[in-house]
Amino acid sequence: MMQQVEDKDVPMCRPIEFGTCEQGIYTLQTWIDGRDGEELIPGLSDSDQYEFGLEAGRILKLIHSVPTPDSQPDWEERFNVKMDTKISMYKECSIGFRGAEKVISFLKENRHLLANRPQCFQHGDYHIGNMMIENNRLIIIDFDRCDFGDPWEEFNRIVWSAQASPLFASGIVDGYFDNNVPQEFWRLLALYIGSNLLGSLPWAVQFGEDEVKTMLGQAEQVLNWYDDMNRIVPAWYKDKVCPA
Repeated sequence: MMQQVEDKDVPMCRPIEFGTCEQGIYTLQTWIDGRDGEELIPGLSDSDQYEFGLEAGRILKLIHSVPTPDSQPDWEERFNVKMDTKISMYKECSIGFRGAEKVISFLKENRHLLANRPQCFQHGDYHIGNMMIENNRLIIIDFDRCDFGDPWEEFNRIVWSAQASPLFASGIVDGYFDNNVPQEFWRLLALYIGSNLLGSLPWAVQFGEDEVKTMLGQAEQVLNWYDDMNRIVPAWYKDKVCPA
């Protein structure tokens, strides 16, 4: 799959070799001699943060041009199962966060939006932490969570980008949609982020107190962005911050 993405001229850690050995499975990829985007981008000028976001959005569009197999299961059915599992896991979790019931209500009221959604190849973990800057160029790394699904679900990790740089996150959206963001995108994004939010806390519990604190902090921030699910466009989004 990484070879198919590379064929689209995506700037990435290029796949060299994949195979098995006595210890298990190995992959070889090209070395990226650059800096972590999460460290570098937030310190840049506003216009540069946004420009790198535009580039990341356009790259994501290229990644999504890789099609799904013909045997891919229906998205609505598949994601409803995933979402219901996360709701159940959250309700069974010993720790909760303020506003969770509002998130659950939003998911139940908007699950009909999953019907007839297209599917494509997904990077699986597309956010500023999996991007590097090499020679002033954005490079995408870490394809080990790749999957197939609704292209708009890929934006569920934009939370991490928005926490680091709202301008960069805004650029990702504008670059992907060529500065013409459809209104229905925002409601589906809220659904995908809400579903992720519910699943993140039970996931964090198994990794200890620090991870739990991180996810509780993120839940509080996301609910602030969405005004406790009373607004659809998150507060971090800056519409057309800089000229493209």
